[in-house]
Amino acid sequence: MIFIVDSGSTKCDWLAIDANGNQLYEKQRTKGMNPAILSAKKLERTISKNEILKNNKEKVSHIFFYGAGCGTKKPQLMLHDVLQSFFPNAKIEVNEDTYAAVYSTISDKNEAAVVCILGTGSNCSYFDGEILHQRVKSLGYSIMDDASGNYFGRQLIRDYYFNHMPHELKVSFAEKYNMESDFVKYNLYKQPNPNAYLASHAEFMFLNKDSEYMTNLIKNGVRLFAKNMIMQFKEVLDKVPVHFAGSIAFFSQDEIKEVAQELGFTVGNFERRPIEGLVNYHISNL
Repeated sequence: MIFIVDSGSTKCDWLAIDANGNQLYEKQRTKGMNPAILSAKKLERTISKNEILKNNKEKVSHIFFYGAGCGTKKPQLMLHDVLQSFFPNAKIEVNEDTYAAVYSTISDKNEAAVVCILGTGSNCSYFDGEILHQRVKSLGYSIMDDASGNYFGRQLIRDYYFNHMPHELKVSFAEKYNMESDFVKYNLYKQPNPNAYLASHAEFMFLNKDSEYMTNLIKNGVRLFAKNMIMQFKEVLDKVPVHFAGSIAFFSQDEIKEVAQELGFTVGNFERRPIEGLVNYHISNL
């Protein structure tokens, strides 16, 4: 049994397949497993709460894990040790989530492309056909992550409190989310995963995309991301496409294409859930 795992800070998807790529169970979902934020104990607790994972842990031969927070050595090794302890017979590979985005969006395994992630967090890399190149080291959700779910959630909450949000949207926003200041501050400063809490508000944008306020909010966020991240690779943008992975990107395709036209880069593929594009890649490389 092989598990392909795609984890953000909010949620983590586990896809069980056999050596021929046949799916063995319905895709399993746990809470996000970001080792840069969560302790080893919390990561292990998250896995153990899922019955399919717990009941099959001895049968697993390979785990290919792609996740937010896995781009630096210390959290990557910590998560590897947690997985190895829980799945004792498995060969474990832990990679940052950017590789999942690359392998699921490129049309050919040797294709060069700039690949972006816009999900709970955001990231951008250049894949030259063999090696992944990054120009900016992420400092996390509180400083970076432009155009991500947590970025847009933060902007919505700020606009709500600063009275920049149109009145009718402000009423709807307060009906959908608890906007009591004490509740907001409790989730931001006292609860784990404040980035996921912020990102949970981003859905509101896509439910109200007929609003000029919302389309401008999305375009401004994408514009900021493009200028800070995509344009790091401006020397190759006339030669390669820019692919996008993640739900924020998937639902912002029109705005991304508008910004691409403004800044002069070519949009390639969109993949909402990278995990589903990883099966063929791993089966052919076992």
